[in-house]
Amino acid sequence: MLAEELFILDANSELWPPVRPLLDVVLRLERDDDTYVWHGWSKGQIHQFLQSLPAHCTLVLGVWEMGAEEHTALAYESLVIGCVCEVIGGEVRTIRTFKALADANLPPVKELEPGFEHAREIMRVVRTQVAPVAWALFTDKTTWDEWLFGGDDKGYAVDKGELLAAFARQGRCVLMGSQVRHPCV
Repeated sequence: MLAEELFILDANSELWPPVRPLLDVVLRLERDDDTYVWHGWSKGQIHQFLQSLPAHCTLVLGVWEMGAEEHTALAYESLVIGCVCEVIGGEVRTIRTFKALADANLPPVKELEPGFEHAREIMRVVRTQVAPVAWALFTDKTTWDEWLFGGDDKGYAVDKGELLAAFARQGRCVLMGSQVRHPCV
């Protein structure tokens, strides 16, 4: 799943702390035997997914937390996870946050919004700076948590792809990229 030499490009970014625990989980899945399941995730299903990707591509994730400012009716959307995984030969080789994406047309991280325009810009920058985007997931924190942690509590793997597709059909997330047969927007 992970390359022997994995490069983290901007671990000092404010977007790195939410990504770090995900890396820890993948390391645990990779280290343990094939029967270990974490919240419905298994080493086999992740390995199979990565092997199905193009030889050189990226996976993009943007998660926003929605809230309201205290003592006002103003809503806000704050990017809490923004990362890009570069996959080469079915292995994750680099992980970077959106902070590492330097481009004059891309707004600063604090100004990124969960709309189509910013999603398309993020994907354009990733494609030109890293590699084509196989899959990009843009969603809210509630849906992300439900997808990440949802699953069989009896230690069985869950079809996380089908669960994500169901969320997309419900309009709870947007899936984009070169591997999407018909973009769910």
